[in-house]
Amino acid sequence: MNRYMYVRQEQSLDNDVLSLEETLFHSANGYIGVRGAFEEGYPHGFTTVRGSYVNGVYDIVPMPQAEPLHGLVTKKQTLVNVADVQDLRLYVDGELCTAPGKRTLDMRQGTVTRSFVWKSTRGRTVRVTIIRMASFVRLPLFLLTYTIETDGECKLDFVAAHHADVLNFSDSSDPRVASHSRRHIIIDDMSADSGEGFCRSVISTHTRESGIGIVTGVHDVCGADPADVTVSTGAGFVSRTFSLKATAGTPVIFSRYAVFADSRRYNSKRYDSLQQECIAIMEDAVRTEKVLYAEQSAYLDDFWKDLDFGVDGDNRLSAALTFNIYQLLQSVGKDEFSHLSAKGLSGEGYEGHYFWDTEMYVQPLFTLTRPEISRQLLAYRYAILPQARENARHLGHQHGALYPWRTISGEECSGFFPAGTAQYHIDGAVAYAVVMYWQVTGDKDFMEDMGLEMLLEIARLWADLGTYCGGKFHLHCVTGPDEYTCIVNNNYYTNISAQYDLRWAVRLFRDFDAMGRAQKAKKATGITAQELLDFSRAADAMYLPYDAERDITPQDDSFLSKKVWDLGGTPQKDFPLLMHYHPLVLYRYQVCKQADTILAHVLYEKDADYSTRLNSFRYYEKLTTHDSSLSTCIFSIAASRLGLVDEAYEYFGDSVEIDINNTHGNTKDGIHTANMGGSCMAILFGFAGFYITEKGFCLSPSIPRQWEGYHFRLRLNDCAVMVRVNHETVTLYLLEGEEEQLYLYGEPVRVTQEKKVFALRTSSERTLAEGALSGGTSSKRTSPERLKESV
Repeated sequence: MNRYMYVRQEQSLDNDVLSLEETLFHSANGYIGVRGAFEEGYPHGFTTVRGSYVNGVYDIVPMPQAEPLHGLVTKKQTLVNVADVQDLRLYVDGELCTAPGKRTLDMRQGTVTRSFVWKSTRGRTVRVTIIRMASFVRLPLFLLTYTIETDGECKLDFVAAHHADVLNFSDSSDPRVASHSRRHIIIDDMSADSGEGFCRSVISTHTRESGIGIVTGVHDVCGADPADVTVSTGAGFVSRTFSLKATAGTPVIFSRYAVFADSRRYNSKRYDSLQQECIAIMEDAVRTEKVLYAEQSAYLDDFWKDLDFGVDGDNRLSAALTFNIYQLLQSVGKDEFSHLSAKGLSGEGYEGHYFWDTEMYVQPLFTLTRPEISRQLLAYRYAILPQARENARHLGHQHGALYPWRTISGEECSGFFPAGTAQYHIDGAVAYAVVMYWQVTGDKDFMEDMGLEMLLEIARLWADLGTYCGGKFHLHCVTGPDEYTCIVNNNYYTNISAQYDLRWAVRLFRDFDAMGRAQKAKKATGITAQELLDFSRAADAMYLPYDAERDITPQDDSFLSKKVWDLGGTPQKDFPLLMHYHPLVLYRYQVCKQADTILAHVLYEKDADYSTRLNSFRYYEKLTTHDSSLSTCIFSIAASRLGLVDEAYEYFGDSVEIDINNTHGNTKDGIHTANMGGSCMAILFGFAGFYITEKGFCLSPSIPRQWEGYHFRLRLNDCAVMVRVNHETVTLYLLEGEEEQLYLYGEPVRVTQEKKVFALRTSSERTLAEGALSGGTSSKRTSPERLKESV
């Protein structure tokens, strides 16, 4: 099995299969995304989400509240379905050529190929091969190449359309999708011109409410000499027909170069208009068409060198991991105007909104492999810091910044605040990503220009949110990651995230101030010495719930006093619970949608004893539905870190193939990007036991018995380190850069270009070694001094 090739063979035209494959075989590059619909369309009555998207391009729609209380969100941003550039129909002797066939995603070449064989009523056999590519090198470019081979002479008519009379998809029965279908783009101008064997059209549009300009250009070239080219226009579309004769043994090639440009990015001073910018990009692509596929291949050769994840002895899981990594590359924003949405650029689920998912589930992968991508994601968060400050004021905070729970342009888009705006832990996610980026890269310029200011404003938010009671610092009326338990006091995950952020903000500000590199942050924030003392005091006094009788971490102050939901007695048809039970019903029970406290123990492992983490794992395991795709990957990591490798393997298998197997039943609405990142985290932070301490980078590898081995590559302080693990040994060696020191099972190791081989340790040996390295585990979280040492 070639893990860089993903293939599906269609046996028939089935609506459910086709809608799923539109997602799985979409083409994207982080700027544009085009769903993998049939170019010629489907039979009448089939449902399709025939979408094309530009990352960061949105419209504003009303979100009426039945009871418009003060401060509730009444409008939101939504990802826009822009002009359709994939509409191609082939007629052979007057018959539409369409059939099920084979689809192939080539993750080395960066292409999607659809191929099928069709027979006409006159007995003519036609072989069709269609290749799509969204360029990673030229982000505005989408390329489509159509090759036809016939077994005899016949008349071909290519009807190639470019139209902007499009709607967004909706599903009123699913809260994860927009409830009303809307036409978000207004057509301003259309133009078309043609020459010998080609035709070009440009359609200029703008979004209805946000006023963002989007121009799409299409240049069609028929490789054969067409007998006739006709152009027609209508309400919102430009269509052209290329007519020619085909003969046996002579392939006919039709090429489409489509370009997207939006006014948020392409306000170039080189051209008088966005239309001219679009035309220039398109003309350059046509002029250099021979190198376009080679550029893509070279880009991906370089990418896969850094993202070299492999599993020996399990080709299926290895291929699924590769698929997930490629989807993340397709999805992640490449500039400060965009981020990474929950569904990437593959569909309209969650309306293209950006959540905390990116920082906690995807960004760690890029920080450790392609840190320049991680830096760009953080640059987006810095760009919307003014809106985060405004959002905090909107919610009554006099100081600090609160990032919106779901957004595109920076304003809050959450209509249901108990499971949205109340999730203050998104601030913790952003701060965690900043700190981890700093720990891995040592990028002083980033911290001076952006990171430090973000950390200080987030720390201010925590200080403003909390209150002292009985000598402890409490955070009230927040929602943690578990959305089946909302508006609680002292959610453990939120509190320990806040403690971590507060301490790092103080520490890094003082470090950079000592280096003379804190002036920009000082000027932007006006931070005072008293505030820094207040941050430290709040961190030291942070209240962290603990149940001594059970030796577990309560999810929040009230969680353990509730009735336990009978998951075993709940009919399978009632999952996910959010689709079948009123939120208040769920809030009254001990039942979890996803990992919450378990995630806290993964991220802040050294702040709880092994027994507490193990008991908590067993306790919440019985209460968690995993209705969220963010859940099983975290349980896999937690199980690995506890030495429960067999269980970690089972959770990992559930996680890594969610989209390929459509296990949640909604991949048709888009991929689950966070889970895809989480499946990679399960390798790095779970089986490989990667973590960072004051002493440096640490590894504590284990391996599932079902695997022969696994390997991956890390980029630490500009060094590329290869790690290989099998059932007997751990091998480390340097691929690039200067020598690097790591801690393997708690012992220092100098990584050089010479391969160094070490014995794989047992679970008990790993636990002892890690405890020695970290200076022991916590003392039931009753000692602020011990907690302070863990930073």
